[in-house]
Amino acid sequence: MALRTLASLGALAGKRVIVRADLNVPLRDGVITDDGRVRATLPTLDALIEQGARLIVCSHLGRPDGAPDPKYSLEPVAQRLSELLGKPVAFARDTVGESAHEAVASLADGDVAVIENLRFNPGETAKDDAERRAFAGRLAELGEVLVSDGFGVVHRKQASVYDLAELIPSAAGFLIEKEVDVLDRLTENPERPYTVVLGGSKVSDKLGVIAHLLPRADKILVGGGMLFTFLAAKGYRVGTSLLEADQIDTVTGYMATAAEKGVELLLPVDAVMAASFSADAEHVVAPADALEDTAFGADGLGLDIGPATAEIFADAIRGSKTVFWNGPMGVFEMPAFAAGTKAVAKALTQVDGLSVVGGGDSAAAVRQLGFADSDFGHISTGGGASLEFLEGKKLPGLEVLGWS
Repeated sequence: MALRTLASLGALAGKRVIVRADLNVPLRDGVITDDGRVRATLPTLDALIEQGARLIVCSHLGRPDGAPDPKYSLEPVAQRLSELLGKPVAFARDTVGESAHEAVASLADGDVAVIENLRFNPGETAKDDAERRAFAGRLAELGEVLVSDGFGVVHRKQASVYDLAELIPSAAGFLIEKEVDVLDRLTENPERPYTVVLGGSKVSDKLGVIAHLLPRADKILVGGGMLFTFLAAKGYRVGTSLLEADQIDTVTGYMATAAEKGVELLLPVDAVMAASFSADAEHVVAPADALEDTAFGADGLGLDIGPATAEIFADAIRGSKTVFWNGPMGVFEMPAFAAGTKAVAKALTQVDGLSVVGGGDSAAAVRQLGFADSDFGHISTGGGASLEFLEGKKLPGLEVLGWS
């Protein structure tokens, strides 16, 4: 079945439309440090406002454990949304209580209200179907139609994502529609050469996506903390670098499968080794087969891919027609160990084809390093949802919208 889209909902003028967005933005002292997820939902909101719908925007933020917690309030998000939309946005101080109902009742055509963090109510994430469905029923009292546009939560069977979509007419917003289209292109007949770039800290976080994409990709590039498990599988010593010893056999199997299927598996030829995990730590570049042969010896800690590796990876990326990247190449938050991630990001901006940044830390990295979202073909807002889609898993928040 095909994904239901906004067009399937018909005319929405004057209707109360619940928009389940993903506004789970990083906050520091109540200030949003990256508003990418807020901006990503603007096309859907603008289209609904133009139709004259009355919008009730809802989302989670953080993990408040089913009870109100001021540090996870969506009020700063409502304020930022007002700035981006260029119009007032009402804010309800509860999810389904008196404040929410008052905010909804005061909406005129084209108006917008944000209700408080959905996870302040335990029913949102309840494992018990009846409890979750009861909360969804209270949400359904606020609106007549659901537009699901929070791709970052479609892998979760939660009240606002799954149950609500069964209770009232529902469809995907533009963000989910685009995410599904792009990620589907990464798994079904991608334009070749197709390169997958994987980083981040742990191999165990990427097992499913490696297994699913390995037969589909032409090249797989491995960086980040997970590279040391691959190097250890080759028999190299890695000092005190991040190592998942229990995954060495699995990684060895991946390398054998890649060779068998003719997939080029590119591992780092050098790495930046540091004396300690700190921004001002002494550091040197070492060959991949001699990581412990530095002044730091077996105490050395790998914190980035080396410059030779960065150049090899960049060449492979630029020569591809389709590139999917998930996970930074090093500890990009520290300038001394950001060069590898920056080189990969820059190469993605030069791809003559589809370049996809796979959300989460990768999206945060490219913005922190000075790249604009428009420099890439697509920046996923999905994180875990993107990876599960690429693993071939069924996602309940998409299935309930007709996707199969």
